[in-house]
Amino acid sequence: MGEQYPAIEPHASGLLPVGDGHQVYWETVGDPAGMPALWLHGGPGSGSSTGIRRYFDPAAYRAVLLDQRGCGRSTPLADSAATDLSANTTQHLIADIEALREHLMIDRWVVAGTSWGVTLGLAYAQQHPQRVRAMVLAAVTAGRRRETEWITRDMRRIFPREWDSFVAAVPEAERDGDLAAAYARLLADPDPAVTELAAQQWCAWEDVHVSLAPGWKPMPRYRDPAFRQVFARLVTHYWSNGSFLDDAPIDRRMGRIAAIPAVLIHGRYDVSSPLETAWDLHRQWPASRLVVLDDSGHGGGGMSAAIVDALDGFRQAP
Repeated sequence: MGEQYPAIEPHASGLLPVGDGHQVYWETVGDPAGMPALWLHGGPGSGSSTGIRRYFDPAAYRAVLLDQRGCGRSTPLADSAATDLSANTTQHLIADIEALREHLMIDRWVVAGTSWGVTLGLAYAQQHPQRVRAMVLAAVTAGRRRETEWITRDMRRIFPREWDSFVAAVPEAERDGDLAAAYARLLADPDPAVTELAAQQWCAWEDVHVSLAPGWKPMPRYRDPAFRQVFARLVTHYWSNGSFLDDAPIDRRMGRIAAIPAVLIHGRYDVSSPLETAWDLHRQWPASRLVVLDDSGHGGGGMSAAIVDALDGFRQAP
């Protein structure tokens, strides 16, 4: 399996105006004349991290990292109840990716990502297949309501005590409904005490439902109050709206990308996003290869090495 490459600094970066008052942060690392590649982070709302740069061979790739609308170093941040999220949808993010591709004068690129970034990458590729050379997708998701219902409700069967704490933050009358939507309403409350408690409880549950993998440790980023607000607000916004994919479900449009080479990487211990989704997509995708990691969950274990290995395999993608 591939070793991560040494730490590297960007050779270019900026804020790209994309409309609706938004600017998205982007950076490029590696060889300016290398194979173009795009990394899509998870969440929604996680933002990119410096560690992602180490996935790409700097002698072969011109890797592009961006922070999606409302998070990371993009502006404005979705960090308060007053945030207007009406112009933050999957279609807006796809349009931002295309705007960035054109801004950087890239014709086609390798698209990679993890978790929510997989859903976004698939939606982008299905809309713009002619722009995608290959794909590397880890911790596979497809943005289906059944997936978010599993995380927010059905996983009580695995973590009953923690789920009871998670649902206790929701008004009793709303506990049998869409829990992501209930949390989204709490995070839109004008009282900062309400939004802070909601963000804490949401992020505590996020830490729990990915915790089955060996060697799991709590995520330090959830200790940051500003990160909690952005992350919880964006995740609940997207999940309560079916990831804005109800009219274009990813699993019903796989024929559009059937010929795009891809590596799907998934952890055996990923109980929050069960292997079923990766398997179902792989079966509909003749040009894909599925790698199942027996030591990983929704990350961790050998996942980083598997991502590097897959990206190394596409350094000369046609």
